[in-house]
Order: sequence, then structure tokens, then C-alpha cells
Amino acid sequence: MRIGIKRVYDPVSSADGLRVLVDRLWPRGLKKADACVDVWAKEMAPTASLRKWFAHQEERFSDFRHRYLAELEEKQDIAMKLLERAAGRPITLLFAARSRSCNHAVILQEFLLRQESRG
Repeated sequence: MRIGIKRVYDPVSSADGLRVLVDRLWPRGLKKADACVDVWAKEMAPTASLRKWFAHQEERFSDFRHRYLAELEEKQDIAMKLLERAAGRPITLLFAARSRSCNHAVILQEFLLRQESRG
């Protein structure tokens, strides 16, 4: 299964498959009708305290990754339900952060791919 990531503000593509918003808060300035989100998996986002601590500071990304993966280990059942919901279709994890490489969706993608391989 392909699990991709893209900003929620990027154009929708037919190749996106199941479009999953993985932010805890709804993205600023985006109408729900325009987002084409199939699932809002806010429970898969980092906790509010971890998100605030990270504050998208690149120098904290390594520590953030470690802490977020620890949170995700407690959510394996939710992750498996999300993978099952895709039913073999591609999944695109949608995020609102400006950085395409220093955000929680990158880590969540890695986690879900690992969960799928355990499957």
C-alpha cells in the first residue's frame, strides 16, 4: 500500500486515495468543503502539549520524533483501523505545517508503514 503525505492546501489528486487529515486542529483558512478530507484522524496527531513544545523548531525535530513515536505506540489499534479503512487503496496523510520535511506527518507515515508491514 502506498502511504503518501502532502499539505492539505495542495491540489487534490485522484491518486490521493483515502485523504486523511492528521492535524489535531482544523487548518486555518480552509473550508471543510474545499479540503476533500475523507477522514479527520485528529487522535493520530501529537498531543497538544507535545505540539506546543515542538513549535516546528527544526532543532527539536529529532527529540520530537522520539516523543511522538512513543505516543503513537499507544495508538496502534487506531492505526490499524485506519489502514483497514483504506482497504488497499493509497492513503494520503494531510497536514497544514509549512515545512514538508519537518512535521509530524513524516513521522506518522513512517509509523504506519511499519504497522502495515507487521500486519
